[in-house]
Amino acid sequence: MNTIKVGRPGQSGETGKQGQTGSFSGLGLSESMLKSLSAMGYNEPTPIQRKAIPLVMEGRDVLGLAQTGTGKTAAFGLPLAQKLLSADTARESKSVRALILSPTRELASQISEALKMFIRNAHLKVALAVGGQSISVQQRRLERGCDILVATPGRLLDLVERKAVFLDQTGFLVLDEADQMLDLGFIHALRRIAQMVPPQRQTLLFSATMPKEIAKLAEAFLNDPVRVEAAPPGKTADRVRQ
Repeated sequence: MNTIKVGRPGQSGETGKQGQTGSFSGLGLSESMLKSLSAMGYNEPTPIQRKAIPLVMEGRDVLGLAQTGTGKTAAFGLPLAQKLLSADTARESKSVRALILSPTRELASQISEALKMFIRNAHLKVALAVGGQSISVQQRRLERGCDILVATPGRLLDLVERKAVFLDQTGFLVLDEADQMLDLGFIHALRRIAQMVPPQRQTLLFSATMPKEIAKLAEAFLNDPVRVEAAPPGKTADRVRQ
């Protein structure tokens, strides 16, 4: 596994041509995506975005070690949306083109809202499937399929058992806050879901820490991944106040 360590702009840890990119325009994103980012006030990518986005665009599996506040949602969300736009594949009934798993409904909701802002100038459908909300309403929203589904593992499996959603055409799988999902006991659910997604998928795993369990999970889920570190594992990002 190759490892890329990143720090603040200008630090020695940022090496390579892509590490010198000072704006989103150099990362291969479409004009519509850049327009959305500009409207949101996003002018310069964070270190994790600067390194992860080109790797995802290349089709590599990525193991990202990143704390809350480092911009990891955009690090996987922007290139994921760009690849879906470039593929221009029509979604089918009850199908999911890209699946993002998150440990809690609060985090899943935040990811969903961020993605909608990123793609507001594009024709992609983002759906949310979490507990605490009507599963019948979520079923109806998934009837025509979606481009990106953000879900918690438990609610996703409930929808799968109801045959409300199918993952056999899912080409992208993202595990966000993987260490939290393991802490909450989702390992068996993650394994079940991974078996439903085609093995030819592109997989991205992001975690704040790197215990042995995460290493084992990465080994089982990822194919020849590149490891990207945005901050020392186990330490809170400088941008977050305790």
